[in-house]
Amino acid sequence: MTDGRTTGTARAFELLEPLVQAATVRVHAPPGGYDTPGSHRTGPTWGSGFFIAPGWVLTCAHVVGEGGAAVRLTGREVGITFHSGRPRSGGPGAPGAVTGTVTGRVECVLPERLEERRPGRHALWDLPDLALIRVLAPVSHACVWLTDRSRPRFDEVAYFGCTEDLGTPEITGRTTRLRGTAGNGAAIRLADDDEIDPGMSGGPVVDLARGEVVGVVKARRHTGGGGLAVSVVQLRTLPMPARGQVGLYRRIMQAHDLHHYDQHLSDLDNRRTWTDVHGELPPQERDPYGGRGRLTPGERTTLCGLLAELPPPSSSEAVRALVEAVRGEEPDPQPPAPLSWRDGLGLLHDPPGGTGEAAAMLRYATDVSVAEYREPPTPGADEELWDWVRATAERLWRPLRRELGERHERGLAERERRRRASAGRAAGGPARRAGGLPPGASVLLEVWAHGWEHLYDWRVSVLAGPAHPGRLTPVDSGVRATVAALPERLRAPLAEAFRRCDTHVAAALLEVAVAPELFGLAVEDWVVAGGVPLGVQRPVVLRHPGGRGAAPGPGIDQGGPGIDPGGPDAPAGGPQAHPADHEAGRAAARWARVQAGPLQDERADCAGGRPRAPSAEWLSGLPDTTVPVHCRAADQEPTLGSLHAVRDAGYGVAVTRRPPPDPGVSCAPFHRGLREELADAGRAEVLPVRLQTLRGRAYGADPDAYWAAGAGLVWEDPARPLPDVEPLHGDL
Repeated sequence: MTDGRTTGTARAFELLEPLVQAATVRVHAPPGGYDTPGSHRTGPTWGSGFFIAPGWVLTCAHVVGEGGAAVRLTGREVGITFHSGRPRSGGPGAPGAVTGTVTGRVECVLPERLEERRPGRHALWDLPDLALIRVLAPVSHACVWLTDRSRPRFDEVAYFGCTEDLGTPEITGRTTRLRGTAGNGAAIRLADDDEIDPGMSGGPVVDLARGEVVGVVKARRHTGGGGLAVSVVQLRTLPMPARGQVGLYRRIMQAHDLHHYDQHLSDLDNRRTWTDVHGELPPQERDPYGGRGRLTPGERTTLCGLLAELPPPSSSEAVRALVEAVRGEEPDPQPPAPLSWRDGLGLLHDPPGGTGEAAAMLRYATDVSVAEYREPPTPGADEELWDWVRATAERLWRPLRRELGERHERGLAERERRRRASAGRAAGGPARRAGGLPPGASVLLEVWAHGWEHLYDWRVSVLAGPAHPGRLTPVDSGVRATVAALPERLRAPLAEAFRRCDTHVAAALLEVAVAPELFGLAVEDWVVAGGVPLGVQRPVVLRHPGGRGAAPGPGIDQGGPGIDPGGPDAPAGGPQAHPADHEAGRAAARWARVQAGPLQDERADCAGGRPRAPSAEWLSGLPDTTVPVHCRAADQEPTLGSLHAVRDAGYGVAVTRRPPPDPGVSCAPFHRGLREELADAGRAEVLPVRLQTLRGRAYGADPDAYWAAGAGLVWEDPARPLPDVEPLHGDL
């Protein structure tokens, strides 16, 4: 222990040390592996790790990269030395603790690009620098308690890891303080109260006030004590699963919560559990939610266990919506997206307005008990959660009990209404026609040219669905990036936005709002996660930027079939419409009709392979179900002028294309293939998904889809208005 610690901190360390040491492991070469072939010796220590769920060890990516920089990390086998069974008292060396070694396999590393390139020896690995190891044999072991908070509290902490101070490897712990964050919140700074020894990388960092693991030791300073740790919240950035599958993060957190829930309920022995120790930790000073304002440790463990027994939420936005309904304000948009019901609890600590934390969590749990799940729950699981909420509220004030009961009744009625409305659809499926886009949130990427330079500012946001038209939640932004640098600069922000918007049945739409001269930006070919281009993973559409001439909002009257709003059929004695209103009404009418089809294509910038500039009169006279098609470079005339003219004429659906590298290649196959595709589609509302399918076929080497290479879909949905504000440029 470091001198200068408070009595409370010393007591917390004394209580937590045995539990953390029992779950902390030494990572090394597999038995009889790289360093000691044919032997059962474990070889030198690579680093540390810790069990976060039965069979799962968390450590740093650079730890599993030891001993072979050229070796692929994912799938690599490593050795794990741990303590089988938890001691009744004292540390891992106490009676009852048995040391064992088992082989583990690296399941994944973060970030994924570490498989492609890694830093040189003694250089810092890219954040978040995490690795998940799956143990390859059923063994009995302890697990830590992971924080559910999205941001760490800057209090006193302890860090643990493998050291060899006395000549043999052992798990030791030391105390320090958190001094801030780094890497946009992905890392937390450890003060220089004590030294971080070699071998401690990958070990847990524990918040002593709350008894929960908040970080993973990453690096120490070269000039003295202190260093960096990775926030465990970065586990939420694990690769997203294929549609219809439960992701690795949700699986592990479910196993984590059920492990501690089972330990809390078990009466097979008298060993201390994490829940027991949480109840013995010294009270926090000046805690406004102390006493009955917070859930007790036993109540919190039970709530997490009951939530883990439910199917996971349909999307991250579903969790955020329930949290917003409880807090009365949007939750913090900066940390990684909440992916599990448990993550929602972490957004309810210290709620605004003096509302009790326990009351907020009980309201949230009530809403979860009547929420939409990705699949039907185990019979009675949702009712068990509600029964627990009602029983727990008995110790709180009577008005809250009545409020929760009314909240539950309203939720049941709304769920029944949703079920009736979704009759004939798969449970939890989106309300959309076959082949159309899901109605929920989408990801918005905006890119602006930086003056006359070949540099670009950008912003990634979540654009809410029709339930909240125009609501924009920023994810990240940047300035002065080259076109070549954009894919790498945008990889992490786009991945985070997709985590927030994707559901278990559909990948969210990506809307790319750029000036027409940037319609040739190959966003659909960028790779964000999984090694597959964006345009293959999800629908990608182009949009004109917000501002002048933006698509009309959902409140504009679209008129009936054959009626031109504000045109000859308008009342003669009515108020004179503004020209902009007339254009907006015309655009809305075209949008409604082209969605229903039938579609017909019209070459806008090309006639028989020769360039042409369409006139405004010609464009205005085309049927509303026309899809203007462009086959030439968007940043050159006549295509650039044609794209502006098409928008001014009120066309919300158009097609553009990046020309092939060889200028001598005819555009006829593109026009021929597109005409067949539009005819087969029949209506515009299915075009974003059909274009995604075409890209997938081309990616899978289907020659019949090669004609679609470089095709882009302009999609000005009036129900999804874009913001009118550009980000600030960098300092002059």
